[in-house]
Amino acid sequence: MGKVATVFKVYSDDADSVKARILSEMKPQSIQLEDIAFGIKIIKVMFVHEDKDGSTEYEDRLKKIEGIRDVEVDEETLI
Repeated sequence: MGKVATVFKVYSDDADSVKARILSEMKPQSIQLEDIAFGIKIIKVMFVHEDKDGSTEYEDRLKKIEGIRDVEVDEETLI
């Protein structure tokens, strides 16, 4: 099976501290802050995993991190 890259949009009230928590707890492939409007930031997090694993495991783990309000899949593609 191939590998899959999944990008999540993570919504929180304090993007900087949540970004640090994600980095320490989950070790994503990439992570970046993105301004969306009026000083509001979201966090885009990418994980690379085996096709058979699915992305719900990462989504569930993200939702358990303190300070995260919502998580949604932004992109998912085979690599």
